[in-house]
Amino acid sequence: MGLVSVFGNDVDAYYEKLLAGESGITAIDRFDASKFPTRFGGQIRGFISEGYIDGKNDRRLDDCLRYCVVAGKKALENADLAPGRIGKIDKERAGVLVGTGMGGLTVFSDGVQALIEKGYRKITPFFIPYAITNMGSALLAIDLGFMGPNYSISTACATSNYCFYAAANHIRRGEADMMIVGGTEAAIIPIGLGGFVACRALSQRNDDPKTASRPWDKDRDGFVMGEGAGILVMESLEHAMKRDAPIIAEYLGGAVNCDAYHMTDPRSDGLGVSSCIQSSLEDAGVSPEEVNYINAHATSTVVGDLAEVNAIKKVFKNTSGIKMNATKSMIGHCLGAAGGLEAIATVKAITTGWLHPTINQFNPEPAVEFDTVPNTNQQHEVNVAISNSFGFGGHNSVVAFSAFKP
Repeated sequence: MGLVSVFGNDVDAYYEKLLAGESGITAIDRFDASKFPTRFGGQIRGFISEGYIDGKNDRRLDDCLRYCVVAGKKALENADLAPGRIGKIDKERAGVLVGTGMGGLTVFSDGVQALIEKGYRKITPFFIPYAITNMGSALLAIDLGFMGPNYSISTACATSNYCFYAAANHIRRGEADMMIVGGTEAAIIPIGLGGFVACRALSQRNDDPKTASRPWDKDRDGFVMGEGAGILVMESLEHAMKRDAPIIAEYLGGAVNCDAYHMTDPRSDGLGVSSCIQSSLEDAGVSPEEVNYINAHATSTVVGDLAEVNAIKKVFKNTSGIKMNATKSMIGHCLGAAGGLEAIATVKAITTGWLHPTINQFNPEPAVEFDTVPNTNQQHEVNVAISNSFGFGGHNSVVAFSAFKP
């Protein structure tokens, strides 16, 4: 596992902050946000890429790509595949599948500005390569020499889970032994913030940013933007055991589908989400009764939070043994990277036996009827965990994990 987050670039430190219930949401100071109705987010500060990206490229790359490369290489290190050990694997059977919802938004925004203010001759030659969504996967593969399946998926906030599902299927079909997989996003710039403001999707709790993301709370008023990258190294059991890999957890299965309902709103009857959860369990070969932890999508939007809960209830008839939490309450909504960062939180819950809290649970919606791990972490032995991600366009994705049992 590898990540770039508002809590730094170390997986264990990231999870410790989550367990402590610490909020990473602060006032935006990367640019002047004073005229925006929302002026805060999960902005990453002090990002360090030294040792992972050479200096010349580092200055040119969009943050979306920088986060991808650093998180991807950190995931490889965590998988005992540091640069000196990568030569031991068959690179023709190693692939990369890192998606993004927005792509290189800073490069795109700067290119448009250059065109309008100075003319086309002032557009950087890196405008297209560093703006398109596939380049994170491509740059990682070029750097590592990985020649297996390589592309990106862009399904808004469902992106990372779509990538996990697709990568696992490449491995299951025998098309790859190993895949570097996840999502990356860096949209906290004026056009990114302004765009979501225009959608009327963001919280405007400027007086108290740290309590702005409050999933399932009656007083929630929208999501909080975040950024970063979350990446896993997924490989076949045979390949992992052959190289004596440190196996962290098992991917059991997943599913993807579409609400086919509305551009931004979830389907009111929850059918798309509930059928996606059901399909993921069937793919994983587990029953609903075996699931006892859900890392929810739970963005803190008025409509979305309860729509997800209603869909979950259709699948899980008895909610008493299930604990459900919301990582976004602390790091914000990292868009295309959300599922990657949440998959890491899910796997850490499995390996540590501790669930991070859902913070800002002041006035819970009575309809939730789940233990949302409110405000304080809880010890919990996870049997089967699912992680939900849903995106604009009605894209639904669910993945299931458990402890590895040799």
